[in-house]
Amino acid sequence: MATLVTDKPQWTTAPSAYKALKEHFAQHPEELPAFTNPYDVSRSDIYVEDRWQPIFAKMRAEGPLHYIAESPFGPHWNVVGHKAIQHIESLPELFSSSWEYGGITILNRLDDEEVIARGGERFELPMFIAMDRPKHTGQRRTVAPKFTPGEITKMEGEVRQRTGELLDTLPYGEVFDWVDKVSIELTTGMLAILFDFPWEDRRLLTFWSDWAGDTELALVRDLDEQRQGILREMAGYFQMLWADRAQKEGGNDLISMMVHSPAMNQMDPQEFMGNLVLLIVGGNDTTRNTMSGIIHAFDKFPDQRKLFEENPDLIPNAVQECIRYQTPLAHMRRTATEDTEVFGNKIAKGDKLVLWYLSANRDEEVFENPDKLDITRENARRHISFGYGIHRCVGARLAELQLRILLEEMHKRRMRVHVAGDVERVRANFVHGFRKMEVELTKF
Repeated sequence: MATLVTDKPQWTTAPSAYKALKEHFAQHPEELPAFTNPYDVSRSDIYVEDRWQPIFAKMRAEGPLHYIAESPFGPHWNVVGHKAIQHIESLPELFSSSWEYGGITILNRLDDEEVIARGGERFELPMFIAMDRPKHTGQRRTVAPKFTPGEITKMEGEVRQRTGELLDTLPYGEVFDWVDKVSIELTTGMLAILFDFPWEDRRLLTFWSDWAGDTELALVRDLDEQRQGILREMAGYFQMLWADRAQKEGGNDLISMMVHSPAMNQMDPQEFMGNLVLLIVGGNDTTRNTMSGIIHAFDKFPDQRKLFEENPDLIPNAVQECIRYQTPLAHMRRTATEDTEVFGNKIAKGDKLVLWYLSANRDEEVFENPDKLDITRENARRHISFGYGIHRCVGARLAELQLRILLEEMHKRRMRVHVAGDVERVRANFVHGFRKMEVELTKF
């Protein structure tokens, strides 16, 4: 593990992104976004209150695509059907992911004319998931070798050791926050290993991930500018690591792989920052929120927890079902590059299509009784939580490994986790997960 970086910038004392946004709207309720369309699922309150399911179900019953003419994030199509999302993702030239058209989230930085009017610059974050071929191909190939089956097998022993050691520190008979003690610690530690990041500073990765992944910050100018400053500080920290790795040969961490790659070693600062955001949010928020989602789902469906306890052979399939049920990233976005038609809907060039993975993973045409956790579900692997096509998550195997080992090590210790206090969900339309979940441990 890398040693602690010295001579680093003065880190911001900012609160978490979630706390900053919550405090701002509490002080300025008049600035809360107005939502007039009942199908405008860009609103974050339906996720923090966990009442999004019937809204998407009603949309799916009426059709796979729905046009939202007005929203705080601009006009867009809601794509809510499993088949429709796969269709769109299988045509990457027709439905672009490129940052040049606005990127992969519902937020469209290219519409931000207020910044230009004030003499500023648009804050664009090119990253390989927000690129089209051929540039996407070269950059993805740079980091993909870190996530091959062989590399994942090499990581298994260390992941298992770290997971077991952490579980052994958890207290029985008292209430604690599973998100902080387990989900964040395990995923942040994994990211630190992948980057060979200074261990003492690993919680910065969580801090940056939260500020990078909250699309609603863009609705508040001051917080959006603060977010940009925090991400620039992140890039400055990583620039020091980059300079260090550039002097060395043969490193197997993600930074060394980028430094010594012709496809990535000439990145400009914005592109470097963008790819860091991708790897940090992709490696942190997704696995972390599924680790919490598993516990919450088992507590909600005790029959499935009992199945897990009595049949450890079900663990690999349980992982897939929990990823389907939780869906840690609610959406991705594409932009039409020409006029076309999708399932009878005329799509104009430049139209923004928001692919709601959250809805596709509850599609009744694919998953029977989709709102129920069922760890014996035969087609659980048909979930599209990792995306589909050329942009499917490059780290999917590593996420599956971490989740499988967590369940195996819990089972080995006969650990049963009960939700025993406050549960606080993420207030966002992009990252779908938990801020806090108080639990208590018993044995089964």
